[in-house]
Amino acid sequence: MTTKNKWQTALLAVTALATGTVAAMAADTTPAAPAAWVDGVKLGLQIEGGILGNPASPGTGSGGNFGQLFTDKANDAMLNQVLFGIGRPLDPKATGYDFGFKLQGMFGTDARYTRWYNFGTGQTSRYQADLVEANFVLHAPLLTEGGIDFKAGMYTTPMGAETIDPSTNVFYSKSYIFNFGLPLKHTGLMSITHATDVVDVVLGVDTGVNTTVGPYTGDNNSSASFLLGFGLNLLDGNLTILGTSHIGPEDTGKRLAPGGSFVGWANRYNRYINDIVVTWKATDKWTLITELNYIADETPAFNKPTAFGFAQYATYAVSDSLSASVRGEIFNDDKNFYVGAFPGNNDFNNAFSGRPATVIGVASTKGTTYGALTLGVTYKPALDDYKVPGTLMIRPEIRYDAALNSNKPYNAGKDSGQFTIGADVVLTF
Repeated sequence: MTTKNKWQTALLAVTALATGTVAAMAADTTPAAPAAWVDGVKLGLQIEGGILGNPASPGTGSGGNFGQLFTDKANDAMLNQVLFGIGRPLDPKATGYDFGFKLQGMFGTDARYTRWYNFGTGQTSRYQADLVEANFVLHAPLLTEGGIDFKAGMYTTPMGAETIDPSTNVFYSKSYIFNFGLPLKHTGLMSITHATDVVDVVLGVDTGVNTTVGPYTGDNNSSASFLLGFGLNLLDGNLTILGTSHIGPEDTGKRLAPGGSFVGWANRYNRYINDIVVTWKATDKWTLITELNYIADETPAFNKPTAFGFAQYATYAVSDSLSASVRGEIFNDDKNFYVGAFPGNNDFNNAFSGRPATVIGVASTKGTTYGALTLGVTYKPALDDYKVPGTLMIRPEIRYDAALNSNKPYNAGKDSGQFTIGADVVLTF
């Protein structure tokens, strides 16, 4: 299994620093190699489709596969993503200045949950379009022997063990942490300083969770957020640790106050998102991933909710083309604030944008602790044998979700547990 080292691909800082590096780059007299740089520009296309069946047959209006967002439509085949783009990544061996870019878009059912605030609000169908990334990256030989990598623009979050890109994940269905405990995208400036061969330091400033800039599509509370973290590269790369925190107000600009009136106070109260991912390639066959997550809101209108998540992955490589995996997870939502279902095609985007939306939550005055166990295999046939370009990934899985108390959030509020079975196919060119 290939595990994405996000903290090695995360980049950026502040505008002044980025401006300084550009000026230094202009002063560099090292001969350029335009042909080699152009050779690094690549086009990309990836298609994912799948189905996750639920024997209880919950209807869409009931919340579908509750506790899941991207695989929420029970018993219904979906074209999750057509992911396409162009870009040039940084050369990981670069010792001088190097720069690149990434422009990536998406079409499919996943875009219902990845869209930027107020982006594409005219879309009403299940299949929607989204701009995933639009950024520039720069490596500069500054401060340390390893230098600093910068990223500026719109980019996916470096936080967490799972990603929007399905090819880097272990399973088709996403964890509770990915669905409800993490940001997906940011707009801003980020840097990663390679302090030593072992330690990297991540710093960034952005507009918040899934927000951009501008008077209409910008941040819905007009306040900056901050990213900070560290990465450790140990045991010759066989053990990596990524710890990150994202801090800033994330509620919409106007929320219902406890007294019953609407006031523009959301930018006074921060949301703290903290995440640690430990990836250990224990042997040639075994890879273990442990993720811890904690999220807390200061907003008194929602009684200052918090959530804690834990996920453990284990993958065994049966052969070069076949692996078997298990994921066990626990997610505690102490006020039933974070976990929910959004039956309408625009309900998720409307809800976090502050517009009217249908949200299905847990009808209980006490919080809910969720548990989930997922078993699956990944088959990657060698397409070269058939003279077909690209790579193919087929991932069947079985999953069981349960509320570990007396609450019944699943199957239209009738059950304390939920069983799903299905698979996806990922084709990358």
